[in-house]
This record gives sequence, structure tokens and C-alpha cells, in this order.
Amino acid sequence: MKIVTLVKQVADTYSERTLAADHTLDREAAEAVIDEINERAVEAALQIKEANDGSEVVVVCMGPDRATDAIRKALSMGADAAVHLSDDALHGSCAVQTAKALTALIGTVEGWDLVIAGNSASDGQTGAVPAMIADLLGVPALTHANELSVEGSTVTAKRETDEGIAHLTAELPAVVSVGEKSNEPRYPSFKGIMAAKKKPVTTLDLAGAGIDPSTVGLANALSQVSSAAPKPPKTAGEKVTDEGDGGAKIAEFLVGQKLI
Repeated sequence: MKIVTLVKQVADTYSERTLAADHTLDREAAEAVIDEINERAVEAALQIKEANDGSEVVVVCMGPDRATDAIRKALSMGADAAVHLSDDALHGSCAVQTAKALTALIGTVEGWDLVIAGNSASDGQTGAVPAMIADLLGVPALTHANELSVEGSTVTAKRETDEGIAHLTAELPAVVSVGEKSNEPRYPSFKGIMAAKKKPVTTLDLAGAGIDPSTVGLANALSQVSSAAPKPPKTAGEKVTDEGDGGAKIAEFLVGQKLI
């Protein structure tokens, strides 16, 4: 089995983040890390690989040159190889453009059986890219999985929500997205870190991946940020002293806030 795992490098949520003049994230000004949800996707792929002898995990990543750090992290965890799409023209691409570009990139991985992704990137939070990729590939989508397994040609996932638990199955090939409760990613060992330096990473630009430049980039994006403002500072809440009319005062406050 050949498992493709989608990996993205994002700005560290604990670092200072600023916007560039075009209202896109200034990635060069922020600390960059592999998205935590993608580490869980890699872990899910590795667990399936370990349960199915002869399987291979290929990391697929779309991002600038510095995204190689995220790729190497996935390789040091145990992935076997990687494909990296890096081109300045990708800057500012929206979720739809990203899904189309990643679909083209997945197409360069010969003989893939399963695509595993995180359910939502921490920098965009659209939560739609895995399902869009499945639609573009014409394969089933099993999204927001908390548990995942593959037996033969069948992939099984368990999705747990506030409404209940759903058990999902599909025949391969398929796309699966995993949630934050799916697993606990392993730490790369020293041996894994050293081995990652020798694992193959294929780097492609748009032409190499067969992607039309007019289908990506900020100028062609279907959604853009037109303005942004800093989050307002926290203010002290309103204190209500109960003098026998506390309930009425709280109700009056809630009405004023249009909450009731």
C-alpha cells in the first residue's frame, strides 16, 4: 500500500504574526513549524504502514522553500519519501486553488492508495480542503476521523461528534482526514533524524507538477482578505451587586447585549 500524507508548514501560533501589505500572512516574519494536526496525520499513516507490511508513506507538501523543515520532520518520524511543490506563484492561493494544486501533486505519486490529511490547518481553519481533494480525485472522503484502520482494500474510520459516533467505511483509493483526538504523534528518534537526511525529496515547481499558473495565486484567488484589524484588548466585565433585584439586572444586561 502507498499512503500519501499531506503536510503543511504554518506560523507558530505562539509567535508574533503580522500581515503583509496584501493582507496575507508575512511568513518570513513568523516562526515556522509543521502543523500539529499534520503530525497526527503522519502518525496515522505510520500506524497503518506498521500494520501492513510492505507499505510506504509519501509526504506531499505545498509551500515555500523553508517548508522543507516540516517535510524533514515528517521524514524523521518515519515517512519514506516526499514531494514538495514550491513556487512563488502559489503565494496567496485560496482553499480551492490549494485543493486543486495538491490534487495535481498527489497525481505525481504513482500507485497511491490512500491520502491522509489533518481535518483543518491551524492558519486557515477552512476544514474543507481534504473533502475538495477527494471530490477532485473522484474518490470517497472519510473526514474528521478519530480512529483509522485499513484491512485489505477497505479503510474504516470512526468519527466522534457531539451528536454521536459514526462508523465509516470505503474501498480504496480514498481520502481521510484525522482530528485532534486521533492519536499522539511520536517523537523522532536520533536514528530517524539522521535517516531523514538521506530520504528522497522531489521538489517541483508549477510547470513540473503540470499546474497552470493562472489557476493559483492571490490575483486569481476566489477569496481574499480585504482588511484586518488587531483583536481588541480584553475589558473588565460588568459586575452586578444583588440587592434583591440581581436577576432583573442580569436579564436587563442580557437584553442589552441582544442575547435574550
